[in-house]
Amino acid sequence: MDEKQLAWDHFKFNAEQRLKGFNFFVLLSIFADGGVFTALEKGLNSKLLILLGLFIILLAVVFWLVDSRSRQLISLTIPALKEMESSFPASFKLFAIDAAHQGSIIRYTFAIRTLLVAQLLFGFGVALYGYCPW
Repeated sequence: MDEKQLAWDHFKFNAEQRLKGFNFFVLLSIFADGGVFTALEKGLNSKLLILLGLFIILLAVVFWLVDSRSRQLISLTIPALKEMESSFPASFKLFAIDAAHQGSIIRYTFAIRTLLVAQLLFGFGVALYGYCPW
């Protein structure tokens, strides 16, 4: 294996893992949120809502950490990939093109973190709702 293959394989593996992790987060969130709505519909004990809210908070925090680590691992390869593509024609310099046109909102990181924060706030709301005697 040469250095170019190593850099590409590292980037590809970690980018795929990041998206798989996000998909897993979405799936777990659907089940956890469904549990909240089921508990509310059935009028179950408010302590269950507290536990569900804390579980949702835990999910958001853990997946934030996993996503942060994935981003770190991906960023290790970007300089090497940019160096590799420096000898390519301008239209094939994908990392350079992306860097030049990259906004701060239209990014995977923004989308993922927005959903993580929304889920975190939902978890706090559920736990608070279960704690407060309405």
